[in-house]
Amino acid sequence: ASRGIEDIYELTYIRKDGSRFPAVVSVTALRDAQSAIIGYLLIGTDNTARKQVEADQKQLDQRLRDQQFYTRSLIESNIDALMTTNPSGIITDVNKQMEALTGCTRDELIGAPFKNYFTDPERAETTIKLVLSEKKVTNYELTARARDGKETVVSYNATTFYDRDRRLQGVFAAARDITEQKRLEEQLRHRSEELEEQNRRVQEANRLKSEFLANMSHELRTPLNGIIGFSELLHDGKAGAIAPTQKEYLGDILTSSKHLLQLINDVLDLAKVESGKMEFQSEAISLEKLLGEVRDVVRPLMSKKRLKIDTFISPEVASIVSDPAKLKQVLYNYLSNAIKFTPDGGQIAVRIVPDGANCFLLEVEDTGIGIKQDDMSRLFVEFQQLDASMAKQYPGTGLGLALTKRIVEAMGGSVGVRSTLNKGSVFFAVMPRTGRATARAEAPKMALQAGGPRILVIEDDAEDLNYLLMALTGAGYNVETAANGTIAIERCREHTFDGITLDLQLPDVNGREVLKAIRSKGMNRETPVIIVTVLSDKGVAAGFAVHEILVKPIRPNELLASLERAGIIDGARSILVVDDNPKDLKLAEKTLKDEGYRPLCRSDVDGALETAAKELPAAVILDLMMPDQDGFDFLRRFRKLPRARHVPVIVWSGKDLTKTERQKLVSSAQGIVLKGDEPGTLLKELESHVLRSTAVKTALEAKNAR
Repeated sequence: ASRGIEDIYELTYIRKDGSRFPAVVSVTALRDAQSAIIGYLLIGTDNTARKQVEADQKQLDQRLRDQQFYTRSLIESNIDALMTTNPSGIITDVNKQMEALTGCTRDELIGAPFKNYFTDPERAETTIKLVLSEKKVTNYELTARARDGKETVVSYNATTFYDRDRRLQGVFAAARDITEQKRLEEQLRHRSEELEEQNRRVQEANRLKSEFLANMSHELRTPLNGIIGFSELLHDGKAGAIAPTQKEYLGDILTSSKHLLQLINDVLDLAKVESGKMEFQSEAISLEKLLGEVRDVVRPLMSKKRLKIDTFISPEVASIVSDPAKLKQVLYNYLSNAIKFTPDGGQIAVRIVPDGANCFLLEVEDTGIGIKQDDMSRLFVEFQQLDASMAKQYPGTGLGLALTKRIVEAMGGSVGVRSTLNKGSVFFAVMPRTGRATARAEAPKMALQAGGPRILVIEDDAEDLNYLLMALTGAGYNVETAANGTIAIERCREHTFDGITLDLQLPDVNGREVLKAIRSKGMNRETPVIIVTVLSDKGVAAGFAVHEILVKPIRPNELLASLERAGIIDGARSILVVDDNPKDLKLAEKTLKDEGYRPLCRSDVDGALETAAKELPAAVILDLMMPDQDGFDFLRRFRKLPRARHVPVIVWSGKDLTKTERQKLVSSAQGIVLKGDEPGTLLKELESHVLRSTAVKTALEAKNAR
């Protein structure tokens, strides 16, 4: 200051109270007129605020440097290759992963076009354009190519970024190496294709297995059907008298054949359970009735060994909902097993009691030989018996218990056993009171008496009406009646009939007027009409197309013969049997003749259809498996024949039908009987559809004689 230089100093002031504060002090020399220094001017300014600002700025700068370092560290440590580009696709920044991906340095990458580092530059450039238009892109696949030629598949995720004034700066992108992922995906795709192929092969194998089982069912049951059927005819003396010894031998043949059939059925049932194709149909069941039916079946075996049986059914489970056939099979297997292993004079008990709120317990206890604890695990296993000595003493296949286990488990239950060696065993099954049901296509019973032609009887006299009704229904025709002309005309307008019988003397409308109404319009203009009248004049129906005139009183055979002459065949006297197996045809022919039927046996579809076209049968017994054309082809063509839609068809086959095949039969067949079943089974099924009434015909003949 003395030299004339003004200076500024940073000093610290001390207040009176001893506190301090920073200050900026400027010092200037004061001079008089002769320029002599007369003093100094010191101007001090409190510098606290500025110092604080400087300190804050310094701290802010440090934080900014730290943030920049942190941000850069994040970018560099990211597992993805990161980069930024300007809107033109020129790289403005990268991280080390991008350097590693491309094999280029950061300085080499910055300023270079983004697209230059990919195998498909156009696709890479499209990425930038897509980001700029859509604001972002996700999982966009590209293949990067490094300087050394190495290629890397990457998945790009990119978005646009802006400055603080929302001006577009460019694109920020992250590229993740997905080469290994793509390799795994390719392996997975190949594996998936292999699994699909294996699955296709498994399905094909299952299809072939099902076809094999169905064919085996047919091939095994068909010859057994002949063996059992003809043996039964011989044994019962229907083919002539036989000696007692021959009858005994035939009985042995029947027993062995039925045992073999049971074995075949067990094997097929086991296969169906394994493949999930066994079907269940639940219905309300009286356990007392079901148990009684099974007990009746095994009674001969029990009587032979003088075994006693006690039964108990708790009132709480007297009625359940389950599949009766499967439940019978379970109970029969347990009972037959108990009978086999219980010595003569032993005791068997059957108990059915509640097991919780929703299940019931079935127990079959015997006083038999019992089972060793070591052998318990071998029970309920297919084709296994406990030891070789027992196999000789107690012959069997070992399928019964195994099949029982599979059936019970398929029904939602479980099986088990308690046993003490040399004292007896208790085999049990726990099953739901309300069984599960598998939708099953059952052939419906037709609401017809015979399945034969449909006849309208127009008759006002009550006695004559009943007489005609008995004659026609007794012969197997389906009959509707009309007691006067008005009702008759209305019936003819609503339905098509195969034949009409008309009394000319009606209480309300003259028979000729009824005939005129029938012939003038409606569904029955071409239907054969048989006049049934007390007038013997053949000219009573002059001017109208009538088939024949019968004069009262008429005999049943006379009426039936007239219907046959009109092509309306007496359905009750003929049964069409379609089967390519000559032995089965011979068996069916013999059995049907013995029961009063007239069999029409044909071995091929075309011949059977030709026969049916000439003479419509009361029913058809049909084998499904035939060469060239099968039973399904026959059914399809048969139902197109005139009036054939009412004819019941009973499928008689050794083929184990699938669910699909049963569904196909729903609308075209009325019954299904397996070959090898008891011969009476087919006849019972036939009789449930075809009304045969020898007693009625006898009564009619007696009335006519009077």
